[in-house]
Amino acid sequence: MSAKGDGSKLRQTTATVLTNVAHISAPFLSVFLIVHLSAPALANVGGSSLSSTVMLLGREYYQTSFGERYFLFMPLAAHVTSSIAKRIINPRSASPRKITSTLSLAAYSTLLIFLPIHFYTHRVSPANPSSPIFAVGPSEMDYEFIKIGLARFPWRSWILYGGLVASVMLHAVEGAQIIQASRFASRKFHMRPRTRKIVAGAAVVPVLAGLWTLSKEPLMVFASLAERYEAAFARSWVYRI
Repeated sequence: MSAKGDGSKLRQTTATVLTNVAHISAPFLSVFLIVHLSAPALANVGGSSLSSTVMLLGREYYQTSFGERYFLFMPLAAHVTSSIAKRIINPRSASPRKITSTLSLAAYSTLLIFLPIHFYTHRVSPANPSSPIFAVGPSEMDYEFIKIGLARFPWRSWILYGGLVASVMLHAVEGAQIIQASRFASRKFHMRPRTRKIVAGAAVVPVLAGLWTLSKEPLMVFASLAERYEAAFARSWVYRI
């Protein structure tokens, strides 16, 4: 009984540590999302010119060697591994929530589907030095790249952007409710599931509306660069279907 009790106590302590890691890493990811998604949202106000300007300013936060490593990749790795580890060490009877919950479904769809495709298409593929991409540099990567994707691969781009933004926002709102309930329970603020979905939807709308605005703009890019953009998209199997 003593060994069993010690094992249970260790599991509980470990779960508490993992919960803290997941909660502490969340604000870093939230700041990244605000910075990253404000660019397409602001297209509603100033079009692709403003979006590109905001994106370039945002890169000073999350795409420097220091910022990307310590403000994005490390918090993301900590958030993902701690959440998965917590589910593994907890017995099924004490699982924090069902794998079919909105929080979990949004997390897994982001982690396993939308985020890898987005990262490969927008970071890895454009950096390919081979012909015909020739390593599109950061100074050449603005919202004309997004406009090319929306123009040349419309239904795939809308599904992938829409799915990514919706999944991330749902997970963020559901996660914020959990953190609030555990860290600030005394404030007695609670959103019902339907309300949380409405809040997430309200956050998604300006981002997708901004993308719609961008899709209606004429392309303002040299033909040679547009071909390199298209080749970068085409390297992903999703855009070759």
